[in-house]
Amino acid sequence: MNRRDKTNYYLDMAEVALERGTCLRRNFGAVIVKNDVIVSTGYTGAPRGRENCIDIGSCIRKKLNVPRGERYEFCRSVHAEMNAIINASREQMLGATLYLVGRDMETGEIMQDANSCTMCKRMIINAGIEHVVIRRDRDTYDIVSVRDWIYHDDILDGQRGY
Repeated sequence: MNRRDKTNYYLDMAEVALERGTCLRRNFGAVIVKNDVIVSTGYTGAPRGRENCIDIGSCIRKKLNVPRGERYEFCRSVHAEMNAIINASREQMLGATLYLVGRDMETGEIMQDANSCTMCKRMIINAGIEHVVIRRDRDTYDIVSVRDWIYHDDILDGQRGY
């Protein structure tokens, strides 16, 4: 019997969480783990009480052909990372790892270039999460040190010419 390695085990759980997602473009699942204990999970979906894109059958960002990574203020959804962070206490997240999986809803494929948006990166930094593990395919992943996000600001780096 081949036992699943622990990192892919948690990524598999994040992939299960994304199945609850309600976005018509891309769904993400996130699992926060500390000391081998699952602290919280999250998936992409509208704020509680609001209708989801899948319920109303449309996505304004898709209608406007907004490129990926831009104009999130038009999005109805709260991101998976945000939902996972909202549902945990700071003490639980200090030094924790966030596992993230994204799926393109048009193709049904895992997003090999998935990453947290700038706003999610800020929340992850402030939550005290230490690492983010991002699935690239069924068995491979990248491990990102959140410290790198602290020292390399997406917004400022572009202005500094990096």
